[in-house]
Amino acid sequence: MLEVSGLAWAGTIAVIVALLALDLAVAAWRPHRVGFKEAVAWSVFYILVAVAFGVVFTVVAGGEFGTEYFAGYIVEKSLSVDNLFVFVIIMSTFAVPEEHQHKVLTFGIVLALVMRAIFILLGAALLNLFSFMFLIFGLLLMFTAVQLFRHRDEEPDIEDNAVVKIARKAFPVSDEYDGGKLFTRVTGKRVATPLFLVLVAIGGIDLLFALDSIPAVFGVTEEAYIVFTANAFALLGLRALYFLVKGLLDRLVYLSTGLAIILAFIGVKLVLHWAHVDINPSVPEISTPVSLMVIIGILVVVTVASLVKTRNDPAAKAKPGSLRASKPREGEQG
Repeated sequence: MLEVSGLAWAGTIAVIVALLALDLAVAAWRPHRVGFKEAVAWSVFYILVAVAFGVVFTVVAGGEFGTEYFAGYIVEKSLSVDNLFVFVIIMSTFAVPEEHQHKVLTFGIVLALVMRAIFILLGAALLNLFSFMFLIFGLLLMFTAVQLFRHRDEEPDIEDNAVVKIARKAFPVSDEYDGGKLFTRVTGKRVATPLFLVLVAIGGIDLLFALDSIPAVFGVTEEAYIVFTANAFALLGLRALYFLVKGLLDRLVYLSTGLAIILAFIGVKLVLHWAHVDINPSVPEISTPVSLMVIIGILVVVTVASLVKTRNDPAAKAKPGSLRASKPREGEQG
């Protein structure tokens, strides 16, 4: 079991908060359209920070825990790419001005980190108290994988999101943006701006992704500290990655299929672990190094196959996938 002192926790959280503060400061100080070179620089920076932490952590905690961290980081990074698909849809649906997308993404990442921290604490407590939670998490991931695969060629309906609907009913919303403000005044009345709805939509989506990603990373490691750091460092680079690859996301046509396979694989791993612990020690388990190789292999195959597909068929466009069937739009057959 990994022993992490309160000082180590505090230091780690302080580093993550400092990086978030840097992102917020940059977004507030000079709202602007993030170009390719800037996105590359920030992406490289966050990847190097994550790798540097992993190297130091491996030296201090040992190779086994280091492998678990890098496996968890890769799982969360791959799942975060699906986040990007949905973020692109949200930005397009609400026509967010480019100079404010940086701020929206940063706040979205803060919301995601808070939600994941809550789910990590809850998940760790449940796993410590009830070993059958490994079975529950495993079945949840397998169900999610099946749903994602079934609806892999669909897009989530943002306007149909329950959280967005509640926000629209709770607050009158203006038709126009007012700079970077969340609320403004129209004919003397205080109303929400579309930017407020964007943050609400991203928060709702973050909640759904947390429900999937936390069980997934617990399938790689049972250590709450590793789960938290893997999530945090994967999410910190999400803002820069959005601006870097949003023009390339359409080409990852098999990404949803690959993520469904990864979730199903981790689900099976969790069920086998539960059976090994609670039913019979002779039930085989899947080791973390094997998991890491399988996950990397799936991502490589998915990426190469996607690029080959779009090269041979330029009309092919990727979809983020959905966990439920989209409602038919007006004029379409159900």
